[in-house]
Amino acid sequence: MRRSLTWLVALPLLLAGSQAAHVLAYQLVYPGVHVRTHALLVSGHGYLDRLPLVLGIACGIALVALAVAAIDAARGRPARALPPWAFALLAPVAFVLQEVLELSFHSGTLAWQAATAPTFLPGLLLQLPFALLAWLAARMLLRAAVTAGRKLAAQPPAPRPLLPPATLPAVVAGPHARVPAHRLATRGPPLPVAV
Repeated sequence: MRRSLTWLVALPLLLAGSQAAHVLAYQLVYPGVHVRTHALLVSGHGYLDRLPLVLGIACGIALVALAVAAIDAARGRPARALPPWAFALLAPVAFVLQEVLELSFHSGTLAWQAATAPTFLPGLLLQLPFALLAWLAARMLLRAAVTAGRKLAAQPPAPRPLLPPATLPAVVAGPHARVPAHRLATRGPPLPVAV
């Protein structure tokens, strides 16, 4: 299996896990809905209304990658492993970049003070368990795709009938019985079989 396929499955799950940790951090720090909404808008989170669209596209890409992984497995290509260290490293780095870029785009200057926000440390700490869940989900999905591909490759082809379908009624009726064509076209009970 190609390494890019592995990452096309892993990155959408990593993105979803990172965003889930991000949302949970804001819910823990700001339990009130109105206060949380104000904090999100002030810190540059106005783009979150488009997040479901981005996650939907990412999931579509992951599904296509899983289908291609199953096809690769059916062709006998070996599966590539997902490195857990990459998830443990990429999730916190992505979170830090997201927080800095959100505030930078909102304020118009490079905003390193995003690290002093009350949600920064809880959000950063939540990245590791969500990255672990994303890694486990990606492994499970890739294994399922590989197993499905191998089972599809192991299935024997469907048997073909020995005789063409048009000659079957004459053969079933016996070698000497003749079935007129107009009787085959009418609906009704089956023809008696002459032996």
